[in-house]
Amino acid sequence: MAIPHRAKRKLPFDCVVLQEAEEITNKFSGETVMLPPDAVAVYDTIKGAELVGNADHLRKGLDWFIKNEPEAYMKLLD
Repeated sequence: MAIPHRAKRKLPFDCVVLQEAEEITNKFSGETVMLPPDAVAVYDTIKGAELVGNADHLRKGLDWFIKNEPEAYMKLLD
């Protein structure tokens, strides 16, 4: 599934952005969202921050999603 092109967005922290979009599934609700590459990188970093207890990256990542990918935030992270 193609996703709309997005202008280069400022990321909340350094992270590795690959070239492909990815479908992400909320493991609790089963809802899926197709994310552009930059959002995949931020999402992955958020999940890593949860695992290691990095509250700063977690908060910055969540705030970025609320601003830049509000629908995805509601389905994946809220």
